Amino acid sequence: MTTDSVELLQNLIRCKSVTPDEGGAITLLENLLKKHGFECHRMTFSDKDTPDIENLYAVKGSGGPHISFAGHTDVVPIGDAAAWSFDPFGGEIIDGYVCGRGAADMKSGVATSVAAVLNFLEKENPKGTISFIITGDEEAEAINGTVKIIDWLEKRGEKIDFCLLSEPSSREKLGDTMKIGRRGTLTGKISVTGKQGHVAYPHLADNPIPKLLTLLNALEALELDKGTADFQPSNLEIVNIDIGNSADNVIPAKAKAVFNTRFNDTWTGASLEKKIRETLDSTGLAYDLTFHLGGESFYTPPGKYSKMVADAVTTVTGLVPELSTTGGTSDARFIRRICPVIEFGLLNKTIHQVDEKVSAEDVRKLTAVYERLLASFFKA
Repeated sequence: MTTDSVELLQNLIRCKSVTPDEGGAITLLENLLKKHGFECHRMTFSDKDTPDIENLYAVKGSGGPHISFAGHTDVVPIGDAAAWSFDPFGGEIIDGYVCGRGAADMKSGVATSVAAVLNFLEKENPKGTISFIITGDEEAEAINGTVKIIDWLEKRGEKIDFCLLSEPSSREKLGDTMKIGRRGTLTGKISVTGKQGHVAYPHLADNPIPKLLTLLNALEALELDKGTADFQPSNLEIVNIDIGNSADNVIPAKAKAVFNTRFNDTWTGASLEKKIRETLDSTGLAYDLTFHLGGESFYTPPGKYSKMVADAVTTVTGLVPELSTTGGTSDARFIRRICPVIEFGLLNKTIHQVDEKVSAEDVRKLTAVYERLLASFFKA
């Protein structure tokens, strides 16, 4: 019996799975996949000072070749409910669009990949393995989700040949873009300590704000690189300055700032951290600095897997997808540890927005792309 990807997407949208709540989405998928013979591993991960997160690894078959589809069922908050023109968790179809939070990012990717696999297995009995890596922790901390599933898979010695992450990659039309890499992300928190005092007696105080501004100006003037053949230039952006001073006649004791860097394969997290510290040290000022590495850059060179995906896209949509490394981070940064990974999915125009929606026709086309990819993968 054919699995309708649009209906499955509607049902997933109706699950209020705002991170960290599972909202019934993982349960829905687990029950569906078990019904079709998948071995399901429901995993709850937690970490210090973080909420428990539900995750799912579902697998059918044995041996190679092994293709995995990855995605997340958690969504960002809806924001102002009054601003929505429809129920954000209604999953309604309005004027040909499936509407609701997560429609684009990325319950559509999960629904289409699951439907494609189940429909493919109704017609074919391939030699090899198909699996799903589904997390509920992509939109928030991303520490109790895919990264820990990958750790678990490595300990089991699970070999995956190729993973398709069904994040929304298309820009203007379904099929115009697929992601074969992403820049890394490094966040820095810098603080300067002075001495609090009265504005009228600056000689008795030590104002940390001018020092912080000097340090930030040094970072602003830093040109990290000019980009590479495969990546756009790295960029460092100051995203927050916090003085915490509500009085206009007091020199504060501390000034803090946060910056984030998106870096290409010119750098590693360690080499970039070293460069930033050298830049700050050149000012001669004292500062405290901590870093959080959100993920290294990665690149899947064009080859047989990118060709499989591109050919499937072209067959269904008539478009030749651009091979891109633009955009923010995704869980591909974790998956690339164990296998080549490519991202391809629906349009990203409405992700995280009020009135998020996707074309029902595109949902069915994407399902067809994934079915075509499966046929090519198991014939290769």
